[in-house]
Amino acid sequence: MIIPTLQTDRLTLRGPEAGDWPAFRDHFLSDRSIYTGGPYEDPKRAWILFAAEIGHWHLHGFGMWSVTLKDGTPIGLVGCWYPDGWPEKEIGWLIWEPYEGKGYASEAAEAARAQCYGRFGWKTAVSYIHRDNARSIALAKRLGCVLDAKAAHPNPDALVYRHPSPEEVAA
Repeated sequence: MIIPTLQTDRLTLRGPEAGDWPAFRDHFLSDRSIYTGGPYEDPKRAWILFAAEIGHWHLHGFGMWSVTLKDGTPIGLVGCWYPDGWPEKEIGWLIWEPYEGKGYASEAAEAARAQCYGRFGWKTAVSYIHRDNARSIALAKRLGCVLDAKAAHPNPDALVYRHPSPEEVAA
């Protein structure tokens, strides 16, 4: 599996690597992961999720990219997510706490969405966001997403934000 590398003005999106593990682990052991399934008490649970991120690429041909600064510093994960049992294909984002609030998530999510609609041929995408995650909801809105109250969701705490269609994004 060759994972495409994407470049933006400030970022590189590349396949997850072993060196990304410490920051990933630290995120999922911290309170910052409250809206993404954590925090985990045991790093083994974070390791299983990290391995799933890598395996997702091999199973589906798409997945979450490690987002790095141009100097190679990993700052989060952004990309495509569609695990077994998920109602729809999702574009998701996780930016590690020291790098939040700098516009990195939107920059990376726009690049990832372009790949989803282009290379991967998606016709629609959603983002599942915990109802209390105000920062993520604000990001979804900046990306042009709208609340889709009729869409199925993976858990009762998730809101579904529908991304603009490929045609709307291209316009």
